[in-house]
Amino acid sequence: MRPKIHGSIAAGNPRIVEAGLEMFRLGGNAFDAAVAGVMASFVVEPTLTSPAGGGFLLAHTQAGENILFDFFTQTPRQKRPLESIDFYPVQVNFGSVIQEFHIGLGSMAVPGTIGGLLHVHQRLGQLPRSVVAEPAIHYAKAGIEISPFQAYCCKILNPILLGNSESRQLFAPAGQLPQAGDLFTMPDLASTLTELVIEGGQSFYQGAIAHQLVQDCQEKGGYLTLADLTNYQVIERQPLMTTYRGRTFLTNPPPSAGGALIAFALQLLDRIPLSQLAFGSTAHLTLLARVMQLTNIARKDGFDAQLYTAAAEELLDPAHVAEYQAQLLQTQATIQPINKWGSTTHLSAIDSEGNGASVTTSNGEGSSYVIPGTGIMVNNMLGEADLHPQGFHQWQANVRISSMMAPTMILREGEPEIVLGSGGSNRIRTAILQVISNLLDFQMSVEQAVNSPRIHWEDAVFNVEPGFEALTIDRSQFPFDGEVELWSQQNMFFGGVHTVGRNMAGEFSGAGDRRRYGSVGTV
Repeated sequence: MRPKIHGSIAAGNPRIVEAGLEMFRLGGNAFDAAVAGVMASFVVEPTLTSPAGGGFLLAHTQAGENILFDFFTQTPRQKRPLESIDFYPVQVNFGSVIQEFHIGLGSMAVPGTIGGLLHVHQRLGQLPRSVVAEPAIHYAKAGIEISPFQAYCCKILNPILLGNSESRQLFAPAGQLPQAGDLFTMPDLASTLTELVIEGGQSFYQGAIAHQLVQDCQEKGGYLTLADLTNYQVIERQPLMTTYRGRTFLTNPPPSAGGALIAFALQLLDRIPLSQLAFGSTAHLTLLARVMQLTNIARKDGFDAQLYTAAAEELLDPAHVAEYQAQLLQTQATIQPINKWGSTTHLSAIDSEGNGASVTTSNGEGSSYVIPGTGIMVNNMLGEADLHPQGFHQWQANVRISSMMAPTMILREGEPEIVLGSGGSNRIRTAILQVISNLLDFQMSVEQAVNSPRIHWEDAVFNVEPGFEALTIDRSQFPFDGEVELWSQQNMFFGGVHTVGRNMAGEFSGAGDRRRYGSVGTV
């Protein structure tokens, strides 16, 4: 038996955290813990993630290697006539707003999550694959208690989860969606994961699962072909790297946009002595909102997500950043964000051997299509408006879809000091930005940094969580002439920044974001 490794993990549910901690107890490292945790999240957070979704894992190894594992979704290799495509809108009622999503077999992009997890585990894990998958298999067989947060997610996504007979069998086998406290089982997923442990990723990408998925797509209006699945590759990229307050900042590189936008915002802030401002003061929040506004302007000014592969270096060029820094304290701001569901989840892990893993995954809202007999709902990434600014069905064939996901790490003297990331669509980057600033500018504990109130600016709306007692919004003086939305309580709209850290003395700390039922544990 391997000796126990000390480590810490933060994620969106105590059961996910426990799955990761068990890997540490068995002698596994942060990568074993991360993979076990994400697999567990397929059962514990089934509305947010899936083996047939996509994601990214940012790794720092004890040998000092930094790797971004890109297993996000890929566009299909060929298109079909639109009249033959199963692609349709559903209305999702959030209570205060109704939002339209697009689902169906024609909304499915090439899945990457299960291939990515198996690749990372083979590359960096220490425990057998069967051990790492065991918590997820156990949860799926024995069942887990539905959390209030997951019950809320099920209620919101009702039209998708009950969209056809297979999705109803998965999410409502007794006729209704699970409520908080109900026992939720996924026996088909348990069998599928057991098969994947034995056969590896080829079972999903080349075997019976692949053939069933492709047959349904070809007969019922999807794009996916066997060539899409058999040719899918996990890509190992060099993380995007910059500095902030003397630390090394690592995040998701192009073609995803989120990491570059966080790096740009941090560079805007880096020359400003934020610590001289009172946290939550009007001056502090005005400055943050202005940074968010300028970052959005830079993004739209020739640096949109589809162009990031070519443009990220230019975006982060010091001369270009300086142009926006000059505007930072000069121009009046205008404000605005959107109520956008953020069907994404994040997990952070760190261990005593110097390894760190930051992993963000998503299934979109789910396509409503479940691969028969597998317990796996496939993503709807071709139906995500945010990911296709040129319009649906205008995607380029056989390319990685761009994403706002930004698994992130802060290194101090070459060692992981902070490991974090978030769900939350367009709020991912502003949530991460604020937690980093809270930690490094205001010297907060991880718990304080994660669970302090947040703001978000987008498209002329200034969203403000409660708790900023020092904030004064005098419309005759407040420097924004857009809409101000004062939220009555903290909300998952503002992300879910599950974070762990390790100081120079080797002591662990961490926090799960309460906005998304977060939890943290250490062994």
